[in-house]
Amino acid sequence: MNLAIKVDADTLKGYLEGVPNLLRLFSSRKIKASIFFSFGPDNSGKAIRRVFRRGFIAKMMRTKAPSTYGFKTLLYGTLLPAPLIVPSEPGIFKRAVDEGHDCGVHAWDHVLVQDKLGRMSKDEFRSLFDRAAELFIKIAGIAPLSYAAPGWQVSSASLAVIDELGLAYASDTRGRCPFLPVYGGTNFSTPQIPTTLPTMDEVLGLPGVSDETLPNLWAEGLSNEWNVLTVHAEMEGLSKIGVFEKFLVLAESRGAKFVTLREIADKADKKSIAPDGIIPGTLPGRSGTLALQMSSIPR
Repeated sequence: MNLAIKVDADTLKGYLEGVPNLLRLFSSRKIKASIFFSFGPDNSGKAIRRVFRRGFIAKMMRTKAPSTYGFKTLLYGTLLPAPLIVPSEPGIFKRAVDEGHDCGVHAWDHVLVQDKLGRMSKDEFRSLFDRAAELFIKIAGIAPLSYAAPGWQVSSASLAVIDELGLAYASDTRGRCPFLPVYGGTNFSTPQIPTTLPTMDEVLGLPGVSDETLPNLWAEGLSNEWNVLTVHAEMEGLSKIGVFEKFLVLAESRGAKFVTLREIADKADKKSIAPDGIIPGTLPGRSGTLALQMSSIPR
């Protein structure tokens, strides 16, 4: 039973405060995680465009978004200027790399990619990725080998660019096992390592799901050979770090072996993983559509 922890750092607050907290926790528990960084502007305030999506307001209320993210974060890019995330303190990103974590690109502009990817050309997407990769190389001294899309969004353009870049893997989808993506009638060659477990913001606050019960809910979901949990620096790295640590302890006590997404990709590649479709769909607790592994959808 292998378990990979995938960390998304979406905002300035999550990067400056949440990532260091998570690095300390991982060090204390001798865990290597896969950490994906939003490098450029924190435009979190522009996410208000999602207010008309079904379930968006309910999710914001359940997760207590204003206190979780902070009021300044909710105004960045609208009433407040959008600060650059990794350039604000490059040492945090460098520390994650130096401590041996599997670090990759989440985005240059998280909100822009999550909300507008479907309308971007290959050149537009490549330009945004290249800006993040340039900063990655400047700080870490190595090129990024992985990508995880904001909000689990894909397009033919993004998948084609990922292939052209020769990345080791991508983690843009929700599903059940590693696969080679088929999208829009095209087969792509970069392995997808999907998130398999529900995220905290999707389930916390639902009937019967509280800080006390969530660790066991996640542990009960460790039913695959390869399990992937996505956590957010803004939640599990800050006010919910105690809940997250309880899950790590519980998972280890049940025999989970902590691995990185890169390790899963390397082993899956050796087994010649099969192609599988990606289709847009919905998941309970999450607003809008996201990229789903076709074989993981109940028939």
